[in-house]
Amino acid sequence: MSDNNNTCSNTLQTAPDAAPVLGFNQYGKDEVHVVKVNRDTERHAIEDLVVRSQLHGDFDSAYYDGNNEHVVPTDTQKNVVFSFAKDGIGSPEEFLLRLGKHYPENFEWVTGGRWSARQVTWDRIPVEGEEHDHSFYRGGSGGETRTAVLKVDGDRKFLISGLEDLSVLKTTQSGFVGYPKCKHTTLQETEDRILATSVTARWLYNTTDVDFNAVYESARKILLEVFTNHYSRALQETQWLMGQALLAAHPEIAEVKFSMPNLHHFVVDLSPFGQENPNEVFFASHSPYGLIEGTIRRDGLADTDAIWSGTPDFI
Repeated sequence: MSDNNNTCSNTLQTAPDAAPVLGFNQYGKDEVHVVKVNRDTERHAIEDLVVRSQLHGDFDSAYYDGNNEHVVPTDTQKNVVFSFAKDGIGSPEEFLLRLGKHYPENFEWVTGGRWSARQVTWDRIPVEGEEHDHSFYRGGSGGETRTAVLKVDGDRKFLISGLEDLSVLKTTQSGFVGYPKCKHTTLQETEDRILATSVTARWLYNTTDVDFNAVYESARKILLEVFTNHYSRALQETQWLMGQALLAAHPEIAEVKFSMPNLHHFVVDLSPFGQENPNEVFFASHSPYGLIEGTIRRDGLADTDAIWSGTPDFI
C-alpha cells in the first residue's frame, strides 16, 4: 500500500524482457479402473479401485526439445496398476505405497509423484438370509435411488414406481456365446465372465390400493435374487427373468420397464509382463457400453404409452 495515494498494487514484479521458463509440471494416467477377483475358494472376493498416477521429476527436455527419453509412457503407468493388482490390492493406501516406491526405484530421473485412488465398495447380495458367494451390490451411499411418478387424467390416477442405479455384479455364472459373426466382429465368445449392470426399473401399478413401501422392498429383493440365482446367457435373459418374477409376485403391477447398461469388464492380458491371468484382473470399461432396454407386461394389457409419456430416462 502506498502512503501517498492509499492505493493497492498487485503487480507481480518481473523483468519485462525475461525469457519463459518451465514451471511445475506433472503427468500420468487417470481413471485406471482395475478389478481384482480372488477365486481361491468358491467364495469369491472382489477388490475394485480407480487409480490416478502422476509423476514428478526431470522432464524438462520433453518440453524444451521434444525429447521423450525421460517420459515414462502413461500407458506403461496404466499397465503397472494392472500388473501390481495381480498380487492383490489390499488397502488403497498400501497399493499406492507400492506404486510410489516403484517409479523412483526404476527410473532415476523420477523424483516422486502423486498417486490417488477411489475404492468402489461392494456388499454381498443376501439370498434367503445368507450372503452370496459371488454376487454383489453397491450398498450405502453408492446404492440405488427410489423413484415415483403420479399421472392424473380426470378422475383416473396412474402411479409409476421404481428404482434407478441399483448396481450389481457377479464374478461368474454368466457367459455370452452363439451370436452372429461378421467381418466387424472382434468379441470373443466366453462361458465365464463378470456380469455387471446398473438396474433402472420402473413399474406401473394397476391400482392405488397398495402398500407401496412393502412392494418396493419386495421388488428390490426380487431383482437382486433373480440376478444372483441363474446362469445369465445374456443381459436380455436376466432382464426377462427379473420382470417375469416381479409380475408373478405382485398382481398389482401391470408392467415393468428396464434400462440396464452392460458394464463391461475385460480380462487384462498380463502375458507381456510374464504373468498369467486366469480371470482375475479386469479393466472396468466406463464407455462405450451395451444398453439393454425392455418392457415386460401382462398379456392383453391395453396400450399404456400415454401414461408413460414424459417419464424420465428411457423408453
